[in-house]
Amino acid sequence: MDKSFHTGNRERLYAAMKPASLLVMFAGTDIRKTNDEYYPFYTERNFYYLTGLDSHEFVLLAVKDASGAVSERIYILPPDPMEERWTGRRIKPQEAEALSGIRDVRYVAQFEDDFHALAAGGHYSAATGSFGQVYLDLFRVSPKDIDRPAHHLLRRIQSDYPFLAIENANAILRRLRLIKQPCEITAIRQAEKVTGEGILAMMKASKPGMYEYQYKAEFDRVLGWHSPQGPAFPSIISAGRNNFCIHYYSYTGQAMDGDMILNDVGAQHDSLMTDVSRGWPCNGRFTEKQKLLYECALATSNHMFSIIRPGMPMADVDGTIRRYNASLLCDAGVLDKPENISRYMWHGGAHHVGYDVHDVVERPEVIAPGMVFCVDVGIYHEEWGIGFRLEDNCLVTEEGCENLSAAIPRTVEDIEDVMCKK
Repeated sequence: MDKSFHTGNRERLYAAMKPASLLVMFAGTDIRKTNDEYYPFYTERNFYYLTGLDSHEFVLLAVKDASGAVSERIYILPPDPMEERWTGRRIKPQEAEALSGIRDVRYVAQFEDDFHALAAGGHYSAATGSFGQVYLDLFRVSPKDIDRPAHHLLRRIQSDYPFLAIENANAILRRLRLIKQPCEITAIRQAEKVTGEGILAMMKASKPGMYEYQYKAEFDRVLGWHSPQGPAFPSIISAGRNNFCIHYYSYTGQAMDGDMILNDVGAQHDSLMTDVSRGWPCNGRFTEKQKLLYECALATSNHMFSIIRPGMPMADVDGTIRRYNASLLCDAGVLDKPENISRYMWHGGAHHVGYDVHDVVERPEVIAPGMVFCVDVGIYHEEWGIGFRLEDNCLVTEEGCENLSAAIPRTVEDIEDVMCKK
């Protein structure tokens, strides 16, 4: 992405903000792992979406005055030869400007004084007859989540500047991130290619006796040749009975002859992510029961890609997947009645993909062009010892949809053909 992408994202955010407002967005801070070691830093996705800057401690501050005019500045870490000796070269002001398109670049030590001067000024708006507000990225998946810099600033504002109202920038950004721009789709397409190569490497290496960590090593090797960003999320790769843990990360199991290999993996390109699942028998040949269940999942997936189009209710994606697959499993004599589909389908069938693998977007009422989400059909038959999912990435187009991961082998015949040509 070039700076025009990030500049455009900020402009759309500013347009949605009320007059007489401040916006503060944080890149995030390092989280200590143990002793003098920190977890690998991961820039807050909304900050990156707005700035293109990938570094801890950075802050974006924007002011929208009562007339609607906007000024913006970015705060970065200052040069520090000793710190840089240990943790790497820091971004210079001119580089921050080139990446983000923000011309006013300052050092983080100045942020507190600048914020106080702006906040204490009140930013009175004649249009609204009230003091202004501060937009913060206030988001928690769970109330138990640790506080982020935005939550710390929230409490300070409530204590020291009670005349300022709080607005949640996250709500606006969820709407903005829902529809993918052409450059984002291009990046996702490239990530799909790398994901496919990684899955093919696992298929071709697969054999009875292989450990899950060895499958993972094949996938990681391919990703390592393409990008330093690595996987889009911790890879889920399991064999046999471990397939019945939906989010499995141990990688310690061994694939025995006849076991299905489940993988739920993705690459990222330019920070845009993919999420693809394929299942295959470790020995390269589906048994009759494995084939029966897999064909039900494949037919369900193909049906979804034939009917998804703009205007379709988003809730119908998951609902239709469950109903259609239930019908096929009933016809096959696997399921007694459709209302018992939860016996074999344990999770939802769709989630959006983008800067997060479960993209933090506003869930839409209806599908629209430019949305990217997964079509995920999972079947888990514990009595037969068969568990897998078939997951592809769907791009909604003006007329229908496109399976972005269609090139990754997904039929029984194609999978067996790839595996017999090791």
